[in-house]
Parts: sequence; structure tokens; C-alpha cells
Amino acid sequence: MTLKYRIERFEFHDLKTKQFITIVGWCYQEDNESVNYHIKLDGKEVDFELFRPGREDIINGYDLGFKNTHIGFRITVPCDVEPTSIEVNAYTDTLSECILNYDQRKINKYRDKRGIRNYIDEFSYNEETKTYQVKGWAFSYEKEPITFSILNAAGKEVEFDYKSKGRVDLYSLSMVDEDQIDCGYTIKWKGNAKEKYSFVLKTKNYQSKEILQEKTPSQNVLSKVPKLFKMMSYQHIKNGFRILRKKGFSGVIDRIVHGSSNWAEYDEWFNATKVTEEELERQRNTKFEFAPMISIIVATFNTKEEYLKEMIDSVRNQSYSNWQLCIGDGSTNDAAEKYVKEHYGDDSRIVFKRLEKNYGISGNMNGALELVTGDYVGLFDHDDLLTPDCLYEFVASMQEVHHDCVYSDEDKLNDKTKKFEDPHFKPDFSIDLLCSHNYITHFFVVNMDIVRKVGGMRSEYDGSQDHDFIFRCVEQANSVHHVPKILYHWRMHPLSTAMDPESKMYCYTSGKKAIESHFKRVGIDATVEMLPRPLYGMYHCKYTVKDHPLVSILIPNYNHKDLLKGCIESLMNVNTYSNIEIVIVENNSTEQEIFDYYKELEETYSNVKVIYYEGDFNYSKINNYGVKYTHGEYILFLNNDTKVIEPDSIEDMLGVCQREDVGAVGAKLLYEDDTVQHCGVVVGYHGYATAAFSLIDRNDFGYMGRPRVSWDVSAVTAACLMTKREIFDEVGGFDEDFKVACNDVDLCLKIRSLNKWIVEDVFSVWYHYESKSRGLEDTPEKQARFQSEIARFQKKWPEILKNGDPFHNPNFDLDKGPFTYPKA
Repeated sequence: MTLKYRIERFEFHDLKTKQFITIVGWCYQEDNESVNYHIKLDGKEVDFELFRPGREDIINGYDLGFKNTHIGFRITVPCDVEPTSIEVNAYTDTLSECILNYDQRKINKYRDKRGIRNYIDEFSYNEETKTYQVKGWAFSYEKEPITFSILNAAGKEVEFDYKSKGRVDLYSLSMVDEDQIDCGYTIKWKGNAKEKYSFVLKTKNYQSKEILQEKTPSQNVLSKVPKLFKMMSYQHIKNGFRILRKKGFSGVIDRIVHGSSNWAEYDEWFNATKVTEEELERQRNTKFEFAPMISIIVATFNTKEEYLKEMIDSVRNQSYSNWQLCIGDGSTNDAAEKYVKEHYGDDSRIVFKRLEKNYGISGNMNGALELVTGDYVGLFDHDDLLTPDCLYEFVASMQEVHHDCVYSDEDKLNDKTKKFEDPHFKPDFSIDLLCSHNYITHFFVVNMDIVRKVGGMRSEYDGSQDHDFIFRCVEQANSVHHVPKILYHWRMHPLSTAMDPESKMYCYTSGKKAIESHFKRVGIDATVEMLPRPLYGMYHCKYTVKDHPLVSILIPNYNHKDLLKGCIESLMNVNTYSNIEIVIVENNSTEQEIFDYYKELEETYSNVKVIYYEGDFNYSKINNYGVKYTHGEYILFLNNDTKVIEPDSIEDMLGVCQREDVGAVGAKLLYEDDTVQHCGVVVGYHGYATAAFSLIDRNDFGYMGRPRVSWDVSAVTAACLMTKREIFDEVGGFDEDFKVACNDVDLCLKIRSLNKWIVEDVFSVWYHYESKSRGLEDTPEKQARFQSEIARFQKKWPEILKNGDPFHNPNFDLDKGPFTYPKA
């Protein structure tokens, strides 16, 4: 095994008060050994600071199995004297390699004498308000406070308003430390157009002065950094803004530094929050009114004695005692049989059957299934582990309702490090997510009556036999319940798919077949596409559109001809679904050019009409009014500041929306820079709701691939929302008391109350130039109205706010933002 590494940034800071070297990059060992570093400065070993950020970009880009490992590094080396050489050696338990060796000439090439680092992201002038604005970031390498001044052309200071802003992007690029995260700024002042101003920044030892010139927001720091600098994880940078905008810094740092689904502290968190011995003792003494026997079935095949012992012991250590362990052994020798009889022969709850031959995973599991005498069946892999409270938690969840199917959260046990990693905090039952990939996996328990009805494992689905089995079970279940606790450890070792996704490619083909069979049984016409690497095991289900129905696209509009024109042209020229009508609801525009454009549209397109709503702006009333003028069986509510990206976006949404069990469908909306604006809504954030995965990269894997596959959500944004007309009418349309905010979330929750799914269709992709038409909530009056609408929402929907969003696991810390580090 060798070391893989890259040096992405080297800086020699030569300041008035100190000198130091910063080195940024990544390094890993192919066998997942921990990498450490030695630094030699001028030939002598020196102390240094080491910061290890997660590098999900590298992990995903190289499809590495050890997704929890912090392979990134930022090394800071203090220099007492001017350095003449530096050498960095990376080493593991088995090897060592020099990854950087610079002489004095090379070091001097990267000398930087700036004490203040400043960058202006935007400088603009608003003619209407006669206000200048400059946005950017600045920090002192010596961590001294910075004072700001704006000077006019005569050199006199101008009064201005200053607001600091968190810049997690800079933190994730290792440019600033955590205590400098508020280095962003927004400065505004009144002035005359075309007047020249200077921007002055001062610390105790340094001063920076810059003549301000107009700069658009697109000319930001990330477009200016050198090529190697750009190789830092854009995914992590953009992930952070989601919570940053909502004032949650610590959670952002955890997420972008440690990765979206794999946290460095997870092992520590799990061990700190796992069930205690005192609690286990209480569980052992608990007498349940409903106490079913749970028969756990396991297929063994030449299983390592160590794994066999740990697997069996994890069952025997259960605090709930009414269980049965059924082992079907297809091994080529009798080692497992002898071991079980010798060590567990006195436990009648453990039943072992030596099979005549290896029948494959399904056949061997069916051999174990033949031994079952219990009320429920649990699926268990021969090299995995249950937590000691697993069965207790399952049975506890069945007391009020005897659920037919129950599943839990899970994580992975790194067989090399013996640490728990990569937790999968799952949503409550989500049929669309199950059709996107087998998110349920372990631990899954099903009523034996259903197993008798659907049969056991099917060998033609080997590799994804669990996926196929789970589909057949949930199709028959009256209740599918999720226990939101880590109760199962999936062992990662070189031969497991947990460690090497490509080790069993046939699994993914079988998964595709399992989904197709599910659709055939439930009468849904759809095609299933396997997604490419690194999304192996995930699928795009494309539902066949029937009868080519009319889709009415409803677009409220106020001024902004260019925005509306971009939207309409994308619908006419990019979108490929032809049977559409477009109804534009004009609301109090003041610019003649928009009325000229309306006339042009109606003269050009027979399927476009403009209607007029003359009341004050009320998003709900405008849309309810507009629906009366539409004729389609399906309605697509669409903002005027959107553009279709994927040509089949409307058709893809329509195919989903035609399903009998679906009430509404949302799309994946992107900002102009290809970061995510919307990918579903999570209810409960700060007493209301928030968009999931905002400002991650368009192709970011996100948490467990969620923003890359379709899934069920509690709500989607009405900026692009499709629903059936009959359902819209049944729930009474938009609640007109929600004039600007809350209306789309409220609509979706009303639809959910009909027991219909709200689907986030990530394969329907649009640009969304958010809030350009009506503006942001940036005045006291707007903010007061916004807060009053939230208060009304809280009064109307107390249960979901109390119990939590069913599609967002309660282990996440929603106070910080969706899918952020779990609460201890």
C-alpha cells in the first residue's frame, strides 16, 4: 500500500510580529491506516499545529470506502527565524513518505507580507435609494481588530452602516480560524451616483486602501482563487451557507469540515449516548403487555469465528429476552456448526441448521427461515452486530400499534479501527426513497403472517434480496414503523459492500430488478435507471405519463419583463412536454414594457393568456384566483423567476404526480451559480420550516445521497409545485391568511393530511432567481408580517412542530439546520 496525497496551498507569512508557514492539502493511505506527520524546519524537527478537515470531495471523487476519515490537513508551522528549508513527512504504522521538500528559494516564492487580507465580493449603487453597498471579507493574520473607513473623493470620512457576516466558506478553505469566522462584512452609505470612494482597513500594524469600483456579486472570491485553491471542497463550502444564513455557525463547521454524512466525532457521540447498563437493567425487568417472539434469521458461509462469536453474543446480550436466533449455514466445512454447538449448545433459543450445500444468500436465508417459530422475523447479516437494546426498542414501539414492519437507524463498524462510523439516520417510511435505494436495510423486522403470505427470499434477486423482500413486505403491511435510534452495526471489512461498493456490482442490477418487480405488482408503469458511479445502488424511477394530459402553468407576475421572458422562453424552447397552457396573473405592474410583452405573448402563443388581479399582493389569493382561469387536470405553480434546465422536467414531475398515492411534486431548484436553492422542505426549524440542502453544489452527494434521488418530504416550495386540480380543490387551495410566507408549506401539510405523498423530484431541475420580483424580508414591516404568519402557522400545525418532521430524523440537530450533527 502507498500514500496518496496532494499539496494544494503553501504560504510563507512574513509579518511584522511573526513568521509562519501554512500548508494545505490531503493525504490518505489506501488501506485506511491513520496518517500522521513529522515536520523538519532547517533540518530540525519542530512542533506544529495540525487541523484535519474532512474531504468529502476527495472521498467521493476517488470512491473511497473509508468515508469517515479526515484525510485533509492544514499545517501551521511557526518560524522563530527565517526558514531555509522545510520538509513534511507523512507516515502510518507501516510506511513513511516525504510529501513536501522546499528549499529557501522555493519558500521565498510564496512569501506574503500582507498583514490584512481583504476581498470585495460586491460593490454596487442603488439609484432608487441613493445607497452604495460593499460586501466582502477581511481578516488580520495577526488576529488584530480591523477598523473600516469609507472616504469620499475629498478624503473625508463618510458615515456608514456596518454588519458583520459569517464566512464559513473561508473557514472550510482553511483561510481563517473558527474565532475569525465573522470576518465577512456588508457596508452601506448614502451618496451620489458616480462619486468616487476609497475603502480603508486598518489594524495596529497594517493599513490597506482600495479605490472602490463597480463589481457584481458574481465576481466573488471563489472565481479568483488559483487553480489548486479551487480544488478544495466546494461541496463543503456551499453546505455551510445553508446554516450560516440562519445564524448557526457551530453546526455548519461540524458539517462542512467533517462531511455531510460522516462525522469525525460520531464514534465519540455514539458511545456517549448509547444505552447505559442501568437502562439495560431496567429494560430486562420490563414486562410488556405485547411481548412477541422475534426470530432473527442469519445465513452463514465460512464465517470467521471472531465474527460468528460477536454476532451471536450481540443477540444473547439483548435486554429483551423473547427471541430466537435461527442460523442457516451453507459453509463448505463444519467449523461454524462445531463452534455453535460447543459454545452455545445449552441455549435453546439458538437454532442451527447445516444446509446440504451453499444455496446462495437467499437460499441460505430461507434455510434459516424454515427454523422460525416466532411472531416476527428479523433480518441479520452474519458479520454484523445488534446493540443490546435493539429488540427492546422494537417491541416497545409495538405496544400501542402492533406494527407489521419495523426498522431502525444503523451505522458501520470499521473492522480495522473498531470505531463506529457513517451513521444512517433514516426518515420515517418513505416509499419514494425506498424506490430510489434500499434505505431501510437493517435492522428490519416483519410480522411472520406477512412472511407466510409473501414468501421468503428469492435467489433471482441475490445481492439485493433484502430490497426485494422489504418491498413485498411493506406492500402487505398495515403499518410500517421507524425506530429513530442506532440499533444495528454494519461491519466494514475488505469483502463487504460497506467497504467496497464495486465489490458486488451485481447487487445494483438486482436492486433495479427489485424495484421493477415492485412496480409491476402494484400496477405502476415506470422504468428504472441505475445511477452512475459514485451513486451505485441508487436509481431514477421515471413514471410513464398516461394520456398526455393538459398541464396548466400558473405564473404570478409583477414587472420584471426580463425575468418573465426568460421563464416563458425556457418553457417554450427547453421544456419538451407540449400539452401545456400558461396563465400569467398580472398583479399591479407599473412598467409599460411588461404590458407590451403580455400583448406580444398572447399574439405569439395561443396557449398563453394574461389575467389581471388588482388587489394588494397576496400570494395565496393571486394563485387561488388564477386557478379559476386554468383548464388542466394538473396545475404547476411556478414563479416568474425560474427557468427550465432539464428538458423533461415537467414530464418527470407529471409522471410522479399521476400516481394515485401522490398529492404534490416539487423540483430541484438551483441558483444562478449551480448551487441548490431548494431540494425539499424540512418542517420544524425555528418553529417553522426551512429548505433542505440549500447552497450545496448541484451534484453534491449531500446526506446519504438525498439531494441526488427522489424522496418524500413534508413540503416543497410553491416556486415550482405541481398538484392535481382535484386535490387542490379538496384541500381548499392556498390559505389566504398566509399572504406571503407559509402558504406553500401549509398547502403541502393539508395535502399530507389526505394521506398523500409529497415528492421531491430531483430529476426535475430548474434555475430559480429567488425573490428578485418581490424582494427579501428586509424591512421591519415585512419582518413583522413574516413573524405574524409564522405565529399563525404554529397555531395551525402544532402536532408536526411538536413531534417533528417525519422525513427528518430527530437525531439531527434541527436547531442548527437540516441534516446537521446530532444532539447529544
